[in-house]
Amino acid sequence: MSKARRLRWLMNWWPPFLFSGIRVEALAEDFSYARVALHMRWYNRNYVGTHFGGSLFAMTDPFWMLLAINALGRDHVVWDAAGEITFVKPGRDTVRAEFRLPPATLDELRAAAADGGKVLRWFETEVTDSAGEVVARVRKQLYVRRKRRRPGTD
Repeated sequence: MSKARRLRWLMNWWPPFLFSGIRVEALAEDFSYARVALHMRWYNRNYVGTHFGGSLFAMTDPFWMLLAINALGRDHVVWDAAGEITFVKPGRDTVRAEFRLPPATLDELRAAAADGGKVLRWFETEVTDSAGEVVARVRKQLYVRRKRRRPGTD
């Protein structure tokens, strides 16, 4: 089983996703793309019968970091630095979010971090309903830095 396939399987059985109705539907082998769905269930509705805002944020939370850390490789440190969500309209059915990390963006991150300094970059994702309408906009800021080499290691 490939690394991406194994990670997708593990995330779908990870309790915070499993018990929130969150499902990783796709994860590219090269970690350039992911698609996640949040299915409406009786246990993940808020007081007024729409998607709970925390679940909308949770469905998007780890993916920019996971894509970047796996695509950049072991010689980079990648962390979530900040996140924000804007609720646009109530979500009443299955909602989805897609994440695309193109090679040009990876090249930019590598170049910006080449001198060993930290790089802070924002990534944006729209959460859409089954009609394609935007339910929420999520922004995540990643911290990226090239790993420091220890003296005497090459």
